[in-house]
Amino acid sequence: MKPFIYITRKLPESVIEPLMDEFEVDMWNREDAPVPRDILLEKAEKASALLTMLSDKIDRELLQNADSLRIVSNLAVGYDNIDLKAANEKGVTITNTPDVLTETTADLTFALLLAVARRIVEADRYIKEGKWKSWSPLLLAGADIHHKTMGIVGMGSIGEAVAKRAKGFNMNVLYYNRSRKHEAEQSIGVQYALLDELLSQSDFVVILAPLNPETEGMFQGNQFKKMKKTAILINAARGPIVNEEELIQALKRGDIAGAGLDVFEKEPISEDHPLLAFDQVVALPHIGSSSEDTRYNMMTLCVENIQAVLKGDLPKTAVK
Repeated sequence: MKPFIYITRKLPESVIEPLMDEFEVDMWNREDAPVPRDILLEKAEKASALLTMLSDKIDRELLQNADSLRIVSNLAVGYDNIDLKAANEKGVTITNTPDVLTETTADLTFALLLAVARRIVEADRYIKEGKWKSWSPLLLAGADIHHKTMGIVGMGSIGEAVAKRAKGFNMNVLYYNRSRKHEAEQSIGVQYALLDELLSQSDFVVILAPLNPETEGMFQGNQFKKMKKTAILINAARGPIVNEEELIQALKRGDIAGAGLDVFEKEPISEDHPLLAFDQVVALPHIGSSSEDTRYNMMTLCVENIQAVLKGDLPKTAVK
């Protein structure tokens, strides 16, 4: 009997074809909606492998009833949707998709920064709504990026890639991380700073940290009050790192000048979400790694990890 693999979103057949040649494969039939919890639990009970999304909760309940499960291959660099302790207890390998999305996510992060600072979305809407009647000296005047200070919270591979882009704009780059990155300090020219120092000195505060107990709720009202009133917050990491209600109040008070958000506390957000009422907020639907090339590479890596584990080999990108 062939091992059974369940895939929790509809993926292109060209990507999963290698699995279909060797294993029994079933797949949720929607790309735009998560598999219902009851179906996921049912499929997991007999699965040898799961190919999952960040929206799928792989918790102790699921793992305890998945006696055949050998690998969960998560289509993301993050894995905060997975109970790693429970997985380790059951001997289930967890893999993710690091590295292949680094440059693409860094591109999007910097694009989000540029869009907020230079009021790109506002300007596009201004024309489309028929408001542009003449040129004026301060029409939609935004903030410069060049020669300003960027503060990066979370200096992993994506943080380093964003820092390199910032250096191309002649920016001064500070970073806060749980460990010093001496090599990055030398090769890129970034400077380590304590969080409060970074907040007070940065014109752009860019969150690229993983979500864990240490970072969840890291940004509260006190953090926004320590930032410059002209500063812009960019979050391309995970929504729960920022207390959204406190961010809303900070924007109302003018504690900070604006925000660019690719992630939210609860996703997807609705069109009447309070953050969307601010002209100085640019909101994106969690598309950090969403280029065609990168997403196909991520899917392929997930498939290769599953093939390796089910054949008794080591996966390429096991979560330690």
